[in-house]
Amino acid sequence: MRKPFIAGNWKMNLTDEEALKFVDQVVERVPSIESVDYAVCGQAVSLKDMKERAVGTNLQIGAQNVHEEEKGAFTGEISASALTSVGVKLAIIGHSERREYYNDTDERINLKVKTALNHGITPILCVGEQLEEREAGRAESVVRKQLEDALDGIEAGRAADIVIAYEPVWAIGTGKSSSPEDAGAMCGTIRRFLFDTYGPETAESIRIQYGGSVKPENIRSYMAEEDIDGALVGGASLDVDSYLSLIEETAK
Repeated sequence: MRKPFIAGNWKMNLTDEEALKFVDQVVERVPSIESVDYAVCGQAVSLKDMKERAVGTNLQIGAQNVHEEEKGAFTGEISASALTSVGVKLAIIGHSERREYYNDTDERINLKVKTALNHGITPILCVGEQLEEREAGRAESVVRKQLEDALDGIEAGRAADIVIAYEPVWAIGTGKSSSPEDAGAMCGTIRRFLFDTYGPETAESIRIQYGGSVKPENIRSYMAEEDIDGALVGGASLDVDSYLSLIEETAK
């Protein structure tokens, strides 16, 4: 039985003061839920303090990106060792916004996943199709190709440490969402790819999240799908009440 995992992606939102207030409120108010893993991925400037505020709690703190190189002249980027030095061991990799705006190609994403794993950082690997690709009947082939490239050269033992987030690009921040049935079907496609690539044991152990306009009001309908193990949440994770409701609804 895979443990559900709710992860908030704050993107370029919340100042340091706001981020720390959020963490303090979650730590103070979150009920004693052990059946769900939960995390928030904040801006880099806040990660160290967020992590310190969350020490000793079940709240995980993650980054929104990690560079593929160990170190070097890469202005504005974040190394894996810099993240682990402040205790951060979770990072989103390959989000559609990184792919679109910052040249995160499938090749770079593969290198980032490998670097994260080498440093004991759990990657949340994002995959998902554009609207025109879905309308052309290519959604499954697009997602399978993204997975094939991102996981190239990663053996089963290490792949088991990866979380995969299926986020149809047309449903991110638009208010539109894939139906639970369609999202579940794509996550089933992802599971079958993992089965074909790594075998049943690894395929059954990897958690697959859905992301795209997820809210407390619809999270349970997604979680009812066999191959959906949680959610990568944007806007609904920026409000403490909403974020806590996501965890509580998932635990039901």
